Amino acid sequence: MSVPGRGRACPHPTRGRRADTDRTARAVQRTGRLLCWSLAAGMAGAATEALLHPETHWWPLLWPLPWYLTPAATLSWGLLRLREKAACRLPKDRDDLQAEKYGQAA
Repeated sequence: MSVPGRGRACPHPTRGRRADTDRTARAVQRTGRLLCWSLAAGMAGAATEALLHPETHWWPLLWPLPWYLTPAATLSWGLLRLREKAACRLPKDRDDLQAEKYGQAA
């Protein structure tokens, strides 16, 4: 099942940048998923630590790992998202045409 409008990251007028934009969009999605899953794993680990108090020797090393991964995933997602947004912007010479088109529509 496909979601309408999710085929391309942005309708960019140049062809050469589409592959780069698609790659960036996929990277943003994957990094966003990593961020969500690391937060979920961190919360589940914290709940397990608070409720069950596991006594295994590997638990103190395992449960904080998602919390260490979260800031790295957040920073990566933010930088990739900025790159994706920058790729969606129209070039300077096309701004006048777009403004003229919007002026006519109003």
